[in-house]
Amino acid sequence: MKSRVILSHRERRDKHNYTQIETTMERKPFDVETTEDHKPYSSVDGGGSDSVDSFDQDQKKLVYRGWKVMPFIIGNETFEKIGIIGTLSNLLVYLTSVFNLKSYTAATIINAFSGTINFGTFLAAFLCDTYFGRYKTLSVAVVACFLGSLVILLTAAVPGLHPTPCGTQSSCQGPTEGQIAFLLMGLALLVVGAGGIRPCNLAFGADQFNPKSESGKKGINSFFNWYFFTFTFAQIISLTLVVYIQSNVSWTIGLSIPVGLMFLACVIFFAGDKLYVKVKASGSPLAGIGHVIAAAIKKRGLKPVKQPWIDLYNHIPHNYANSTLKYTDQLRFLDKAAIMTPEDKLNSDGTASDPWKLCTMQQVEEVKCIVRVIPIWFSCAIYSLAISMQMTYPVFQALQSDRLLGSGGFKIPAATYVVFLMTGMTVFIVIYDRVLVPSLRRVTGLDTGITLLQRIGAGIFFAVLSLLVSGFIEERRRTFALTRPTLGSDPRTGEISSMSAMWLIPQLVLAGIAEAFAAIGQMEFYYKQFPENMKSFAGSIFYVGGGVSSYLASFLISTVHRTTEHSPTGNWLAEDLNKAKLDYFYFMLAGLMFVNFLYFLLMARWYRYKGTHDEVGYVVETVEEDTKQQEDKNSV
Repeated sequence: MKSRVILSHRERRDKHNYTQIETTMERKPFDVETTEDHKPYSSVDGGGSDSVDSFDQDQKKLVYRGWKVMPFIIGNETFEKIGIIGTLSNLLVYLTSVFNLKSYTAATIINAFSGTINFGTFLAAFLCDTYFGRYKTLSVAVVACFLGSLVILLTAAVPGLHPTPCGTQSSCQGPTEGQIAFLLMGLALLVVGAGGIRPCNLAFGADQFNPKSESGKKGINSFFNWYFFTFTFAQIISLTLVVYIQSNVSWTIGLSIPVGLMFLACVIFFAGDKLYVKVKASGSPLAGIGHVIAAAIKKRGLKPVKQPWIDLYNHIPHNYANSTLKYTDQLRFLDKAAIMTPEDKLNSDGTASDPWKLCTMQQVEEVKCIVRVIPIWFSCAIYSLAISMQMTYPVFQALQSDRLLGSGGFKIPAATYVVFLMTGMTVFIVIYDRVLVPSLRRVTGLDTGITLLQRIGAGIFFAVLSLLVSGFIEERRRTFALTRPTLGSDPRTGEISSMSAMWLIPQLVLAGIAEAFAAIGQMEFYYKQFPENMKSFAGSIFYVGGGVSSYLASFLISTVHRTTEHSPTGNWLAEDLNKAKLDYFYFMLAGLMFVNFLYFLLMARWYRYKGTHDEVGYVVETVEEDTKQQEDKNSV
């Protein structure tokens, strides 16, 4: 057994105290599926090598085409998002107007459907990273999305697949069991498709860049920005053009557009089949997490070792999948999983005979990476509350504001104002990527301009500003409605304020800027901080966080409504906003978000990025020799 001992950064500067014992480190590169353009380099497939030099030579044979394949990936993403959002964004109206469902029934279906998609991404990520790999998972998902959109289209185009239209009748005939079953089949296909695409598509695109080259690293950083640019652009198109055609022209034509775009997305995605870098699944990453936690609990009574970077068991198997991590002096209770006792036995190849009792320091550090992310993730889930509110309550504000545009009498639909949030995000992404990052790079020396946690923190700060502005704008809107002549009355809400709904744009633009910082920063943060064999999981927890925030939003709204319903100041969330105190609700959310901002700063200060050096002593990399020839080469 040979080891490489490198003294701490401070001692390294002292040439007299510097000691280095050379060895080699063997790690398993990801298996890459064979294409006509390049061979796989994994030693598991027999195409690799046991030496570092041979590994580097094999890695050079891998062709990372980077931006050359982005037209296929981003093109597929754009058309797929327009297709999915175009099908789902107006689904509530479709269920009530075409399927004649009650509002609460349709809302229940939509909420269950949205929650299933968000939490389904976790299952999809597990299957992707464990069994199928990202390319195969995406292949199934894009086809499922196309078929799901086609089924939804058929429910509108075929008279026998939806109830008889109500017309002017006061009572409507509901759907039959067969019609509901056919509709649910389409929704189930969309769950499979969207659940598979969301956690895998971003990671698959990042796979196309060489993470070891400077151009590849910059390409990955820029790719995250442009990925979200296409995402928000697709939302804008869907919420304006597609929804308008569905609501005002024809449901059949309006739903045919997403089907056609989804088919085009499939064609574009499979057209790049021979050019992609296809990372294969590397086994269940959850098993390794379970091993570390179980072993740490079983050995909780052991005393910590004095020099964990040296004394902890750290056998690195041949061809290990993940990058080797340095020891970090955090979450030290997990270190006990790698303390070797006389009862622990090793196999002939140096691996632990019982992985539930003994783990490597490498495995422990990988679990630490995941545990360190959880407090950041929780803060980001709370942040998403602000965006959830900005996607709903401004619509109600717009309904009781002046929505007339110019003197022509054109009235902007209330739901369309949400587009300003997406427009603000889209425009700011371009400014951030092309102006701010290059400028900040010259100041900080970082490729990303600022750190990922600084980017997320900036997003949370803009979310606080957005909520504060929302409170002041709502106070102004209600004051206009109560003290000035109104523009009429809506039978379902109340008097319409003479304040222009354009006053809602600042709060929505600020929310869009917050998303440009925090949402993209989150996705990139999770992708880079999770172990390499959990990249799809990294994508899934972003959407799981969104699902958690949706449930938190529902709980908060119901709690505030129930608490203030009989209060002296009146119901904060009354149906008629002129009688409500929506500005109080916004200010309460701003206070909650500010507390969350302080919590985030505390967690960000504590956080240790993956792969960074510790202030404590030594870094030890231990490896077992493979063959006599390799040992001779190391000695030379």
